[in-house]
Amino acid sequence: MKLSIKQWDQKLRDSSTEEIRDLLKLLASDDRQGAKKLFKTYTSRLMEAEAELRRLEIMCSFEKQCTANGKNFIAGVDEVGRGPLAGPVVAAAVILPEGYILNGINDSKKLSEKKREDLYERIVEDAVCYSIYLVQPDKIDEINIYQASKLAMTEAVCQLKVQPDQLLIDAMEIPLPFDQMKIIKGDEKSISIAAASIVAKVTRDRYMKKLDQMYPHYGFKSNMGYGTKEHLEALRTFGATEIHRKTFSPVGEIIQFTGSE
Repeated sequence: MKLSIKQWDQKLRDSSTEEIRDLLKLLASDDRQGAKKLFKTYTSRLMEAEAELRRLEIMCSFEKQCTANGKNFIAGVDEVGRGPLAGPVVAAAVILPEGYILNGINDSKKLSEKKREDLYERIVEDAVCYSIYLVQPDKIDEINIYQASKLAMTEAVCQLKVQPDQLLIDAMEIPLPFDQMKIIKGDEKSISIAAASIVAKVTRDRYMKKLDQMYPHYGFKSNMGYGTKEHLEALRTFGATEIHRKTFSPVGEIIQFTGSE
C-alpha cells in the first residue's frame, strides 16, 4: 500500500537517523510534489545530523585519547568572567561518563542563552560529578584576574566528589598533582571542557541576575558585569559598588574621580 504524504511524514519523524537514510531511498522514487518536498526536507536534516555527529566525534577525540591511555575519570575545566568590571570569576570542573555525547554542546560563547540553559540541565543531570567555584572581586583585586582564574579552576577540581585522573583545561595549567592537558580554545575542541564552560557560564549569569536585584542601576541582568555603555554610564552616575573590580579600568579611575567605593 502506498503511504500518504502525511503517513510518510509521521514515519520519518518517528525514525532513527539510520532508518531515515533507508526510508529516503524509497521516498526518492515517489513523484508526488509532497513527497519531493519531504525528501528535500529530511535529506537536509539528515545531512545536518551527520555533520553534528562528525563535529561531536572530533570534540570527543581528547577524551578518547585519554581513555586509551587508561584514564577513567577525565575532568574538563574552564572558567568564565575574566573580562567584566563587576562580579566574580567562575570556574567549573565536570567529569562526564565515558563515551558521553550531547547534541548541540559547544563553547558556551557560541550558544544562545536558552540553549545554554537546556544543555546545563542535561549536563548536571548526566555528569559523573561536577563542581563550581567563585572568586569574588575583592580577591580578584588582591591577586589579579589571571591568578584568580587559576584559583577558581584549582578549587573547582579540588571539590569534585570523584577524584579525576586526568584534567583537560582550557588554555591553562593549575598547581595540582594530576595529569593535565592544556588545550588552546579547549571549550570548542573538547566535550568535557565545553561542558565545564556551559556550567560555569550559566552559573555566573544566574548569579549576576541576582546581583541585578541588589544593584538595579547597572543592568547586570543583561550585561553580566561587562563594560557596556549602560554600565559605564551608571558607574559615572552612581559610582562603584562593593562587587565592582577596583583594579579594573575604568572602575579605578571612576572611584578616584567620584570618591565612591
